[in-house]
Formats: sequence, C-alpha cells, structure tokens
Amino acid sequence: MRLKLDENLPSELARLFIAAGHDAVTILDQEIGGATDAIVASVCLSEGRAIVTMDTHFADIRGYPPHLYPGIVVFRLDSQSRDHVLAVGARLLPTLSKEVLQGRLWIVEDSRVRVRR
Repeated sequence: MRLKLDENLPSELARLFIAAGHDAVTILDQEIGGATDAIVASVCLSEGRAIVTMDTHFADIRGYPPHLYPGIVVFRLDSQSRDHVLAVGARLLPTLSKEVLQGRLWIVEDSRVRVRR
C-alpha cells in the first residue's frame, strides 16, 4: 500500500509501515511540511497515496469525499503520545494488509477502526 504520513504523526510510524512491506513516506521527507490540507490532498492524489493523519479535517467527507482519494486514514486517539500512536499503528498493520483502503475513510480509534465508503 502507498501511504503518505502527515507531519502530525511520528516518523517512526512510517518506518513501521515500511518494515511491514508498505510504501510509506512522510510530508517532511518530501519537504512540504506546513502545507495546507488542500495541497497535501492534491499531492496524495497525484502520487496515488493514501493520507494518514491526525488532522480531523480529512474526516469531513464533504470536503474530502473518500471515493475521490486513494484512501484517508484519520487517527482519533485518546492519547497522542508517540508511544501510543506507534502501538495503535502496529495494531493497524493487519487491517492495512487485508482491508480495502482505496476510496474509503478509516477512522482509527484506540480499540477499533471505523470504515466509511
């Protein structure tokens, strides 16, 4: 799976995804940190990458209709500590490998993943 991680996530999460066989890059790797959501979404579309973020604006299906994107993954966690985000990211790996992300919005919570088509 091709993923782009927003700057609000730890870079170690990209390495975790890469170790699991995914093609993951970060916004900071590509030197577009601080870009608007619209620019991030546009870059993801042009590269065919799903956006992975904690930015809840991407969960607004009116602004970012899931069917138009390679996938949108929004982390909504009780704790945004590095360790907690990495632990939840590790638990997400089996879902990334078996579920369809293309054209869908995944809301990743502490104990579940909600999917919107």
